[in-house]
Amino acid sequence: MSERWFEDLPDHDPDDPEAVERALRRQERAARRQQGKGRRGRGPRAGGEEPAGEPSGRAADAGPRPPRRPRRTGGGRGGAPSRGRLIAVGAIGLLTVLVVWFGFAFFQPFTGDGEGEPFPVKIPRGASVGEIGDLLAEEGVIANATMFELKATVTGKRAGLNHGNHRFRKDMSYSAALDELSRTTVVKTITVTIPEGQSRSEAADTVSASGLPGDYLKGTVKSPRFDPDRYGAQGRAKDLEGFLFPATYELKPGSDVGDLVDQQLAAFADNIGSVDMSYARKKNLTIYDVLTIASMVEREVSVAKERRKVAAVIYNRLKMSEPLFIDATIRFAVDNWAEPLTESELAVDSPYNTRTHQGLPPGPIGSPGLASIKAAANPARTDAWLYVVEPGTCGEHVFSSSLEEHNANVEAYQQAQEAAGGSPTEGP
Repeated sequence: MSERWFEDLPDHDPDDPEAVERALRRQERAARRQQGKGRRGRGPRAGGEEPAGEPSGRAADAGPRPPRRPRRTGGGRGGAPSRGRLIAVGAIGLLTVLVVWFGFAFFQPFTGDGEGEPFPVKIPRGASVGEIGDLLAEEGVIANATMFELKATVTGKRAGLNHGNHRFRKDMSYSAALDELSRTTVVKTITVTIPEGQSRSEAADTVSASGLPGDYLKGTVKSPRFDPDRYGAQGRAKDLEGFLFPATYELKPGSDVGDLVDQQLAAFADNIGSVDMSYARKKNLTIYDVLTIASMVEREVSVAKERRKVAAVIYNRLKMSEPLFIDATIRFAVDNWAEPLTESELAVDSPYNTRTHQGLPPGPIGSPGLASIKAAANPARTDAWLYVVEPGTCGEHVFSSSLEEHNANVEAYQQAQEAAGGSPTEGP
């Protein structure tokens, strides 16, 4: 070291090396502090020339730094919404639409007890909720079978739906349909009484009034378990007219028209076996022919004792090739069982018009009872071939075997009718 350098040192003991070392460190620290103050106070010189003795570069440049760019908070360029955000918004919108649609479809705020007149629907025993929903949807009672099943589950009514006959309307709400199905059907038999002699069209009204579900006319056209040809119809039977045995039937809950027809046909088969057909067979008549005669007897007779006499008149007229002149067959042809027959109806062009056609009509005009069937199979032995209502009686007839006698009886009848207000056969 030079002696000059020592001259700049603070006072110290030259014989103490540690003191000299400490003094040197203080001097270096002071120089660095002084250098730092000079850098903070000086700016760059003109022309970009750096001060002598100072290192060049950014560390030596005391100029202000440019402001930082603010961080983008958006997801895309230029602040546009990100693709993920658009997808999220779309998903939320779609979910909202689905929720609203489901709410209307499930709660049906504008659907109530349905429209139109109530009609019966038979719910089969053991049917599942899904099967019930499908059946009601097919009948137009509810809008959707799946929603119906879901409604039954959510409301806790799934296990409380009753089978049997219920009455619904078109376009019912799920709640209204479930309320009806939750109602306990009356656990008692259904009673249907088919009067003797009624035609299928008349019986259809009787069955409908009983509340038994089903179309009676459609259900009595044919049966897979019954063949009319077995009873001598020989292809003439277009339906089951005459074979639908009249009686009172007790049907179990849940039964329908098909069950009634099965019972009627079974009753006919049971009862026809008790009828002696030997006399009819001698006259070359089949069971179907006997049924046809019996159906006319049933309509013509008001007094039971006259059944065999009326049957005898029919046999005798057939033998004589005379028209039967039984107006009940015309009533069957025009389906008029209540009003007086008009002149135009009496002249109707039909094979059932026994005024204009000889022989038996094509088939029975109703379903006769057992007493009339027996009378038709075994008529009275008489030569009477004419009869007319006897005035002043409750529908009894006066029979005759000559035209002169019959004409006198007819004149007495007509006079009595005129006195009472006119003939039942008058009309346009």
